[in-house]
Amino acid sequence: NAVIGRYKLSVQSTSSGSSSSASLGTFVLLFNPWSSGDDVFMPNKAECEEYVLEEFGIIFAGNKNHINSFGWNFGQFQGDILNICLSMLDRSLNYRQDPATDASHRNDPKYLGRVLSAMVNANDDQGVLLGNWSGNYEGGKSPSSWTGSGEILQNWKKSGFKPVRYGQCWVFAAVLTTVLRCLGIPTRTITNFSSAHDADGNLRVDEFYDASGNPLDRAADSVWNFHVWNESWFSRSDLGPSYSGWQVLDATPQEESGGIYQCGPASRNAIKEGDVDLDYDCPFVFAEVNADCMYWNYDPTTGKKTLIFSQSTIIGQFISTKAVGRDDRVDVTNDYKYEEGSKKERDIFKKARKKLGLEDKFDPTAPTQQEIDQKPDISGKFKVAGPLEVGKDLNLILVLANLQSDAKTVHVNMTAWSTVYTRKPVHEIWKDSTSVTLSPREEKQFPIKIPYTEYQQQLTTDNTIQVTALCHVEGGIQVLVQRDITLDNPAIDIQVLGEAKVNKEVDVEVTFTNPIDTEVMNCVLQVEGNDLLTGILEIDIPPLKASEKSSTKLKLVPSETGPKHLLVNFSCDKFTDIKTFKMVNV
Repeated sequence: NAVIGRYKLSVQSTSSGSSSSASLGTFVLLFNPWSSGDDVFMPNKAECEEYVLEEFGIIFAGNKNHINSFGWNFGQFQGDILNICLSMLDRSLNYRQDPATDASHRNDPKYLGRVLSAMVNANDDQGVLLGNWSGNYEGGKSPSSWTGSGEILQNWKKSGFKPVRYGQCWVFAAVLTTVLRCLGIPTRTITNFSSAHDADGNLRVDEFYDASGNPLDRAADSVWNFHVWNESWFSRSDLGPSYSGWQVLDATPQEESGGIYQCGPASRNAIKEGDVDLDYDCPFVFAEVNADCMYWNYDPTTGKKTLIFSQSTIIGQFISTKAVGRDDRVDVTNDYKYEEGSKKERDIFKKARKKLGLEDKFDPTAPTQQEIDQKPDISGKFKVAGPLEVGKDLNLILVLANLQSDAKTVHVNMTAWSTVYTRKPVHEIWKDSTSVTLSPREEKQFPIKIPYTEYQQQLTTDNTIQVTALCHVEGGIQVLVQRDITLDNPAIDIQVLGEAKVNKEVDVEVTFTNPIDTEVMNCVLQVEGNDLLTGILEIDIPPLKASEKSSTKLKLVPSETGPKHLLVNFSCDKFTDIKTFKMVNV
């Protein structure tokens, strides 16, 4: 339980009454997950290897219908990273306000986890990364262009500790993983799909649409396609043994906690059991995986809002992390909550509401029971009819079904917007409207085609499109049909030509074929890999005509044996940040 950090070591010798001391140098003390007395003790050795020693990770993204993943170079043992992590501690607000007290708490992983969750974002303390969710990343690097934490941490130091531009949730989480693993705290990244950002603490997120079906950016609440945070492993002496183990930390600046942008540690067991009154920030994390969702129609001229429908089972799905020792996805949803729709899950939700004092308080913004209970006359869904790929037309089918035994007339307003992954609308891409009469119990299909030429200019680096149909049923309640689409980038391929050996050159070939019928320009290949090459290699590639294949050769000189990962990122004017990785056995 000693304080971690850099120590001076000296030896004192006494002879014939006079003493002299000589400095032997310095050493750095870290947390030790292999030691059974340590707060971060992790009994499973394979987990220690993955969550402390592994420098490569896989982060999951996309959306709940379509999970994708990319590699990340945590690089916690490279070059100057340890020094940067230690200097991060000395730049925190706590240290600046009271250095002695701050240093005396550095034996406590829950204290350091909280402090570092604040330091990884630039808010409040000139920390490492500046967040940007606008879709416009001028004046910095787009969040999706990073492939590892090393470049970010080194840039922060090189600039005299000015915040690096720009980060989004997975970048904040990946950098926090690097820092905590570097200090010896077992840490992993977690992706939550359909993640709620409950800004007002009522365990409910509200979304608003106008009569045409356009998503309105008017609520502080939102539901993100995915959100990435961290789990770190340590004991909770403040709460008791049943709350030890994985703790949620989140460095993405979403809501203030104790007056600054920090989040956690929230015990994962406390979240599952609805113990939202425990330290730290349990209500916010509980809402991220459990909030109820309300969809409203809003009329800007009158300010009137009407509930379209509410859902209690869509938030917090496919909660994912990388497997220990393998590149697979592991689903940890059941560690965060009881099964959706089960009585136990609803009981826990009620318990959490009660602990937060929401049960007895009248909420004027809440829908009436009558609004919640109303039943729609029709149902609808969007089906995908074709490939979801950047460069190809987007083909969908709107399926509407009459649930009643009498005919229904429906007026449908449809829109498609490009969004960032937080589902913040950026550009309108397409709109259309139609009226239809559905016979009793009839189902009808309406094909929708959004050509590549129409969405290409509007797409953000997240490749996400939100499609909405707001159906006004004559004599009945409105029905909202929506789907979030994530388009895949074309593939890029890496081949290692020959056997990789320490200190011997080995060739690697990276190939990309332009899949569209126009030329692509400004092509850049970015390559990094610990112990395979030093720093980050940037290669400019000549423009590629329609269907043309490019092949780029580069040389690696591995410096260490074992499984190493090569990460590649390809960008051009039509495709941003096509990522892949290859394991190279040295």
